[in-house]
Amino acid sequence: MSNENKTCKVHYTGTFNDGTKFDSSYDRGEPLEFICGAGMMIKGFDEAVKDMEVGEIKDIHLMPEEAYGQPDPRNIFGVTIAELPGAEDLEVGAQVYLTNELNQPIPVKVVEKDETTITFDANHEMAGKELNFKIELVEVGE
Repeated sequence: MSNENKTCKVHYTGTFNDGTKFDSSYDRGEPLEFICGAGMMIKGFDEAVKDMEVGEIKDIHLMPEEAYGQPDPRNIFGVTIAELPGAEDLEVGAQVYLTNELNQPIPVKVVEKDETTITFDANHEMAGKELNFKIELVEVGE
């Protein structure tokens, strides 16, 4: 029996390999609801939940390819500070939103800055990381 294309509610805790917790639905007291297999979740998470039974708890370890992928060097780019109003006030490490050609906001991080140029990284902050999840399937709808 597969949970694919069904609305699933799960509780989960996500950790990095060093044990650092980066996310947990338990802390929020609300299970996460998503449609299994619809691409709303990272690939490895969807795959794990697909064959779970309600009440089952599963520990998974995902390589970057099953999670947020590897960082893409093409997602790191420089912009002339003069062309970007407000850029002169940004510090390295700041998380900001830029707009792409389709007018969609893209989260980027400032990774470098000198007097004339500011460099942004648009890779997902979890790109390149191995992720661990403890997943508990709470409910499956139709």
